[in-house]
Amino acid sequence: MVRFEITRTLNKPRFWIAILTVPVVLTLIAALVSLSNSGSGTSAAAAAQARFTFAYTDASGLIDPALATTAGGTPTDDPAEALAQVRDGQLQAYIAYPQDPTTQDVVIQAADAGVIGNSRYDTTATSLLQASVAERIGSPQLTDLAGGQVGTSLTTYDQGERSAGIGAVIPPLLYLVAFYLLILLLGNQMLNALLEEKENRVTEMVLTTIDPTDLITGKVIALFTVGVVQMLVFAAPTLVGYLALHQHLAIPDLGLDGLALDPQRMLIGAVLLVCGFALFTATLVALGAAMPTAKDAGPLFGVMTVLIFVPFYAVALVVTAPGAPIVQAFTYFPYTAPVTALLRNAFGNLPLWQAGVVTLELVVLTALVLRVAVQIFRYGSIAYTEKVNLRSALARRR
Repeated sequence: MVRFEITRTLNKPRFWIAILTVPVVLTLIAALVSLSNSGSGTSAAAAAQARFTFAYTDASGLIDPALATTAGGTPTDDPAEALAQVRDGQLQAYIAYPQDPTTQDVVIQAADAGVIGNSRYDTTATSLLQASVAERIGSPQLTDLAGGQVGTSLTTYDQGERSAGIGAVIPPLLYLVAFYLLILLLGNQMLNALLEEKENRVTEMVLTTIDPTDLITGKVIALFTVGVVQMLVFAAPTLVGYLALHQHLAIPDLGLDGLALDPQRMLIGAVLLVCGFALFTATLVALGAAMPTAKDAGPLFGVMTVLIFVPFYAVALVVTAPGAPIVQAFTYFPYTAPVTALLRNAFGNLPLWQAGVVTLELVVLTALVLRVAVQIFRYGSIAYTEKVNLRSALARRR
């Protein structure tokens, strides 16, 4: 059964097209966005640095006249006349520096130069004020310090050893990304795993040659194997595309040298990923077994999808206050446990004993759900037009 399902799935061209389309499209989008940002960034920089003439008044007394003249400014004693010239198009801008720029705004009135071009007015007004203040201070070092340009270097230690910080969070957090991709990419396939036989009206023929337990277990194992293949195929072109393009395009470097692999977190993350994926696979298969058609089963996938995103409503508490009641509830509720536990494990606030409890809970519930799925399929395998009555199916003996 496992070999048949895996072979049948992998032999379908649409399976490979669907997998490869996602990373290829993401790579193309990243390249286009990078090129567009590069072009727009150059245009924006050119617009911001474009020289223009302006009149100004300085109630603060901070503006250096020589610097203002170099920037294209001319002092004026008649703000009303300057404003009238701006409105008539005779002057590009009028800048009024207040008496106290720390508490009052610098008022700029200028000819409209477009969304991007208008940025040059703010840039010039601010730069002129900063340059004048720096000239008055007379020390580049004091100017940088006054402007808050102070670099810091942070090193943290955990139990006497240097900790990796965010570098230790990213690797186990990839398990969470993998979990989401597996559920979102394979969810419908899981839900429809048993519906194909129903819709083709061949269920009774299948059950004459194979036991329902073997059928469902084989499909679950096959789905899990296909999910692993899908992740590997998905990751390979994405990684190759990044390595090939990030030096030529404006794609940020991931800084892999700063990553740290914590063996305990990585092992716990792998176990939680496997157990969580197994539970959702078994649940979706069971729900599909109870439905007569794929159309009836479709809304159920939406419900399961909502469950995996619910923990993100409390993500701040998951990271900063793992002992909060809502976080504990999400940690132990089976269908929010995989995401919550993977998050907590990545940030290092999931104790080993809690990871063990969650893992045991997921394993036990997966086994129970599989038994329920078998019973539902056995009882309702030929219910082609109506949903299976769960109470009757679970109460009926073999």
